[in-house]
Amino acid sequence: MMVYRSLIIDDEILARQAIRTLLQHESAIQVVDEAANGSEAVLKILQHKPDLIFLDIQMPEMDGFEVMKEIWAYHQPIVVFTTAYDQYALRAFEVNAIDYLLKPFNEVRFFQALNRVQERLNQQRPQPHVEALMGQLLRAEVSVPGDAYLRRILVKETGRMCLVNTEDIQYLDADGNYITLHTAHKQHLIYDSLTNLEAKLNPTDFVRIHRSHIINLNYISEIETHFNGEYIVRMTSGQQLKWTRNYRDNIKAFYARTT
Repeated sequence: MMVYRSLIIDDEILARQAIRTLLQHESAIQVVDEAANGSEAVLKILQHKPDLIFLDIQMPEMDGFEVMKEIWAYHQPIVVFTTAYDQYALRAFEVNAIDYLLKPFNEVRFFQALNRVQERLNQQRPQPHVEALMGQLLRAEVSVPGDAYLRRILVKETGRMCLVNTEDIQYLDADGNYITLHTAHKQHLIYDSLTNLEAKLNPTDFVRIHRSHIINLNYISEIETHFNGEYIVRMTSGQQLKWTRNYRDNIKAFYARTT
């Protein structure tokens, strides 16, 4: 049996306890954590990557919609809004919430929402043969004779997996062991160390410029000198990044492409 991970987000402890109590006999739903405000919610969603979140709307620091805006490029859980205010219902469904529970809700109404959640989760569940095929494709991609570097990176998102071409990655941004792959149209979050991934990328194209950044030289618009031997890199996307002194020697790779 598949077990799905959930996160309860509400600034009221009694509201969190009520949802946890209703879920205690649901063996298919595991509550992995709780959050009491918007900022904490963002951190815990990105940490746990739950399949499902129960999300209050009016909370300290960030409201529920702001939380969704912060996480959506990195992780897209199923969302059940839980709130005492009915005026946000239309907006909730506009951002693809699966249900909107108006407090105080009863047990029947809660399990109606949970049935919708489980139907959606079952639809999104990746089939084992699909996952195996994606793994084979990725292994074949990195084992081509004479090609020692990654050409595609496997990215797992809610209910699906995809392969991102490394040539489409403009730069990589690390926060601990979470790395964001920035392409022209989307951002993808993976779990890896930047040092480990750096060793798998073609150094002809990808250069470390900061302890938290690797850039694709093909997307550099210009480089200008900065203070103390550092540089400011402007990407074709308009993003500006600092090329720090610790990685100054790597700029030779850029000069090699322009000569």
